[in-house]
Amino acid sequence: MSWSIPSKKSDLDLRPKLYSQIVLAGGSTLTPGFGDRMLYEVRSRSPSHTRIRISAPPERMHSAYVGGSILASLATFKNMWVSRAEYEEKGANALHRSEL
Repeated sequence: MSWSIPSKKSDLDLRPKLYSQIVLAGGSTLTPGFGDRMLYEVRSRSPSHTRIRISAPPERMHSAYVGGSILASLATFKNMWVSRAEYEEKGANALHRSEL
C-alpha cells in the first residue's frame, strides 16, 4: 500500500478537502478489512476534528485500467507514446525522453 497523508505534503487550506475525497482503487483494495484499516490509519495520522470520507466504488478492481484507457485516448497524451519501432531501436532509453 502506497499513500501519503495530506497533512505533510499539501497546502493547509487543501487538507480538509483531501481527507474528504479519498478513493480506493485497484483489486488489492478488495481485500477484506482493507477499507476499515485505511480509515483507522488515516484517523490515527490526522487531526481529531478532521472529516474523513473514503469511497470504495464496486468497480474499483478495474479502476486503473479505466483510468489508463481514458488517459491513452486523450489527444495531448499522443505525443508521449513510444512506438514499437522506437522502443526496438533505443530500448528502455526510449522511455526517458524529455517530453515524457
